[in-house]
Amino acid sequence: MLKGLDPLLSPELLSTLRAMGHGDEIAIVDGNYPGVEHARRLIRLDGHHLIPVLNAVLSVLPIDDFVPEAIFRSTVKAERDKLDPVHEEMIDCCARHEPHRQVVPLIGQDFYGRVKTAHALIQTSEPRLYANIILRKGVIYPREPGAQAAEVDPFVY
Repeated sequence: MLKGLDPLLSPELLSTLRAMGHGDEIAIVDGNYPGVEHARRLIRLDGHHLIPVLNAVLSVLPIDDFVPEAIFRSTVKAERDKLDPVHEEMIDCCARHEPHRQVVPLIGQDFYGRVKTAHALIQTSEPRLYANIILRKGVIYPREPGAQAAEVDPFVY
């Protein structure tokens, strides 16, 4: 356990998030997703639902602001704009961490194709269907010269 880090962020997951570079993507998927088949790197978080895992990841992962779209969700079959309750929860969670970013729906094979090229995949035990999301890693900007470092974060440079 570490101070200030969500305990869902396992050592393997933290290492993977840290190793990702700008523009790399990570998928967080439900328990029905074909994770073994689609993952380049598979991280299992059995026993945990998607929303707490998404919240934990977003607490440390910067989202790419160099591109217009950096957060993607799966859809209910081919219904691009249909929102199941889990999609609404994903959108709300993302909005708390990234209020200026939209969650973009990707239909079926478009979503699958993007996951297959992602840096890593986190498989949860989320029982709800279509509870899948992709996050594109951004950068942490250097502090402006003369600006004060955050008092609570001694690692801000």
